[in-house]
Amino acid sequence: MVGWEDGRGRESMNTLKGYYLGCPIWGNKDWVGELFTRDAKPKDFLAQYTSVFNTVEGNTTFYGLPSEATIARWRQDTPEGFRFAFKFSQAISHDKRLSNAEPETVLFLEMLDTLSKRTGPAFLQLPASFGPSDLPTLDGYLAALPETHAYAVEVRHDIFYTQAEAALDIVLRKHSVDRVVFDTRGLHAAHTGTPREREAQRKKPNVPVRFTATGQHPFVRFIGHPEVEENLPLLAEWAQVVAGWMREGRTPYFFLHAPDDFYAPHLARHFHALLSEHIDAGQLPPWPIEQQDPEPEQMSLF
Repeated sequence: MVGWEDGRGRESMNTLKGYYLGCPIWGNKDWVGELFTRDAKPKDFLAQYTSVFNTVEGNTTFYGLPSEATIARWRQDTPEGFRFAFKFSQAISHDKRLSNAEPETVLFLEMLDTLSKRTGPAFLQLPASFGPSDLPTLDGYLAALPETHAYAVEVRHDIFYTQAEAALDIVLRKHSVDRVVFDTRGLHAAHTGTPREREAQRKKPNVPVRFTATGQHPFVRFIGHPEVEENLPLLAEWAQVVAGWMREGRTPYFFLHAPDDFYAPHLARHFHALLSEHIDAGQLPPWPIEQQDPEPEQMSLF
């Protein structure tokens, strides 16, 4: 076994085929010695993450846009095949609710243009109060977006899962925009009662799961049960769905969440193995910690 720092980790990137697999974050300090090498520092996290996964959710852009220096560092630390799925600014989606949001949208799109070879679908997370009466606003906003980028829309209003579901899908298909598919079944089936779990359940909507593809890049956010094994039946179901999308010529994005995201890489590894039972999805590279020389054992005095 060799040390990760010899470059093998970076060279093993781009071995996934036909889809994008990742986690909601790349900088989890709890992954040091678990996914990352034992000596990994925050400056190493992104490069080590991208040696395994080929996408990540860019949730930080919901709160503010990165500086030019940060963008340059992201570009330097990622291989060409990597894709950030950035979230639209909350100023666009929540504060202005897509109305008169041109200045904020221009800034967001300029950021995407700067990282054009590193961007996957930008996803627009709409507030739970954004309902069927707002569909004309969504229609107009999507129509004005440039076709140089891919987009996905996440809805949380209950009626978009019942009476208004068909109307929503018509708008999305009209603009070749994907629907963000939420699967929170695993999370909401958990009853261990830990503070992190309760907080995750509070934040993530308990909506019916859908297997809907309205565009070229089906976008799935799987929020799992805190016990990894409890997710396997759901992941097996998704493996069949994603394989079907891939056979149709679509390129799915699949993101694995957990209440504290510590086990998100484990869920991703399980999902890739299950998907590979149905279709050639390439090889998931070994983790940086698995490529690092083991710590030397201390010799006993006796």
